[in-house]
Amino acid sequence: MKNKKCFNNDSLKRSVKIASVAGCLVLTTVASAQDRVRWQLPIAFPSNLPAIGTPVKKMVQTVGEISGDSVQLRIYEPGELIPPFEILDSVSQGRYMAGYTWVGYDAGSMPVLNLFGGGVPFGLEPPGYLAWHYFDEGKDLLEKAYEPYDVHPILCGIVGPEGAGWYNKPIESVEDFKGLRMRFAGIGGQVMERLGVSVNLIPAGDLYQAMERGTIDATEFSSPAADPVLGMHEIVSHYYMPGWHQSATTLHLLVNGEAWRNLSDQTRSQIDVACRSTVLDAYAESEFSNSHALQYFEEKGVKVGRFSDEILQSLKEVSEEVVAEVAERDDMFRTVMESQQKWMELFGEWHYKGYLPRESFLAE
Repeated sequence: MKNKKCFNNDSLKRSVKIASVAGCLVLTTVASAQDRVRWQLPIAFPSNLPAIGTPVKKMVQTVGEISGDSVQLRIYEPGELIPPFEILDSVSQGRYMAGYTWVGYDAGSMPVLNLFGGGVPFGLEPPGYLAWHYFDEGKDLLEKAYEPYDVHPILCGIVGPEGAGWYNKPIESVEDFKGLRMRFAGIGGQVMERLGVSVNLIPAGDLYQAMERGTIDATEFSSPAADPVLGMHEIVSHYYMPGWHQSATTLHLLVNGEAWRNLSDQTRSQIDVACRSTVLDAYAESEFSNSHALQYFEEKGVKVGRFSDEILQSLKEVSEEVVAEVAERDDMFRTVMESQQKWMELFGEWHYKGYLPRESFLAE
């Protein structure tokens, strides 16, 4: 007896039709899971500032592409919608669903943000910070810190060390800091105050005018890459490194908590992936642009110097005092600080033994 065929032509056609319908249902289900997001996005830094301003454009482009333009974020430059210092409150209150900022701007009300923003003297540099954030306790602690504000924070950029600042006179000892009026942010600003500096926190857009008019005598702002755009080299000739006060600068996308929870898993993943991509892009751009910026300053006649070991040691001693006092007053700050310090000890051993001592080669 011959075996019967499993399908004749009619049954095969019906099977193909059923499979096609099932496939359409699956595709429809997947497509329907994609949210349609249209958010206004106030930002803290002008989007033309290399490394700290430009990454947000990369993030917006990336999330649009990977979502098929279902997620569209419209950038608004600082001051167009709200001042840079109001981003957290506006996102928390739901006035805007998201904002892109340096979290250290809100350290006055949340001291722990100094640690997440990189604004702690002699702290983690980008490689160590990224390892701590993604694989240690950093990400969980960051989200916990923002819970009282019902805001979901996402690391969305990181750049290398800042410059130690522009000065209208040479700085040869800590005594030269006394009496200066200086723009400074973060815990580093508190350190400078103890060294006799009058500190003001001035937005980027007002720095040139403040320096030109003599309202301030010195300013730190960001990494060297951003300073050519600010134009400091046109009016000040003394620029110092290293960024003792901020060994890294992080950038974050802050999302309203309710808005974040209402997104599908797919959309949340797309935003996360876009930010991770931006972290890499921002760091690479900062290393590239900082190298060229120092060369540019020297070509323009700027005296690019490096603080002496004696100055750095004095800054470190005062910094340790200030950080210890902040930790004593703020439990969350102390928790995150201890987490970072524990990781720095482990990471520091690997970094010291695993990487070449580049300075010895440069000295030759």
